[in-house]
Amino acid sequence: MSDQEPSDANQSASVTPLRPRAAAPTPAPAPSQTAPSAPLVVSFDRAELREILNLYGRKVAEGEWRDYAMDFTPTRAVFSIFRRASEFPLYRIEKDPKLARKQGAYSVVAATGLILRRGPDLARVIAVLDRKVKLVAG
Repeated sequence: MSDQEPSDANQSASVTPLRPRAAAPTPAPAPSQTAPSAPLVVSFDRAELREILNLYGRKVAEGEWRDYAMDFTPTRAVFSIFRRASEFPLYRIEKDPKLARKQGAYSVVAATGLILRRGPDLARVIAVLDRKVKLVAG
């Protein structure tokens, strides 16, 4: 063997196979270090929207209502009903979960701020807006 050619024994002793190192588990942040989560937003679910939009569709077909808006905040959800797009809302259908155990989560509010009806059942609450005109004999 010459001095310039390394022997096989020297090569195998100096070469170690590389293995991927396992990642160390990251410690969970303390509760005080976590970023504040986004505030939860109160909204209408699919069944509630179906009830409201069925009423809205009937009133649009009758020519009474023309536009609506929906607002979702961390404390309440509001479905506003307009006669024209540029006016203030004619009625507001509100869902406030904080009042669910006290007076009912749903309410219908007139343009003047008067609460027309409040209760736990949306269908019964919005029935105040779907009154039929009665003919009075006299």
